Amino acid sequence: MTKLTKNKKLALEMIERDRLYALSEAARLVKEITFSKFDASVDLDVRLGIDPRKSNQMVRGVVSLPHGTGKETRVLVLCTPDKEAEAKEAGADHVGLDEYIEKIKGGWTDIDVVITMPSVMGKIGPLGRILGPRGLMPNPKSGTVTMDIGKAVSEVKQGKIDFKVDKYGIIHTSIGKVSFEPQKIVDNAKEFIATINKLKPAAAKGTYIRSIFLSSTMSPGIKVDPKGLEDKI
Repeated sequence: MTKLTKNKKLALEMIERDRLYALSEAARLVKEITFSKFDASVDLDVRLGIDPRKSNQMVRGVVSLPHGTGKETRVLVLCTPDKEAEAKEAGADHVGLDEYIEKIKGGWTDIDVVITMPSVMGKIGPLGRILGPRGLMPNPKSGTVTMDIGKAVSEVKQGKIDFKVDKYGIIHTSIGKVSFEPQKIVDNAKEFIATINKLKPAAAKGTYIRSIFLSSTMSPGIKVDPKGLEDKI
């Protein structure tokens, strides 16, 4: 524990607390302040000036990161037999229907994304209480309820992510790995922020993007200057 505390202290000393960092500086710094022995995720936390309790201010969407997330995404496809080959060819990790529905009812959720088709949503509906809280419930808006199963699987495998604002008005997401070169972190972050800007609710008043923090799994957050990012739409 002493070592971790020492590293955290060192990381905090490397960040100027009251400074707003340019995204390119933050991308370089997050690599320097991460002392973990594993390839940590690079995370982005964006606080929005919205009231997420109001349905007309909900911000939810999908984005395809230009350089992917660097993470192996485990995909389950729940489909009819005629779609199984298409799902497997696209790279799905698990493919089937009734047997996986039973597994999920038994508590199995060892997956990152669930993709399905409209005709079987009736069977999947009852799984909402298990999948919903884990952010795994398929949704037409995020492209995970579709007849184009192969395309949906390919996009997820290539770095397409689904995001949603939480009850505090913050969107948390991983945009890469510490092993990424800084420019790739910058590219992914810009794409993510641009997507959030496009989703700005008409009912949102005042400053839309309140703050942006870049961090890794084990590091403190670095405050990023939103100016210069908001116009990248």
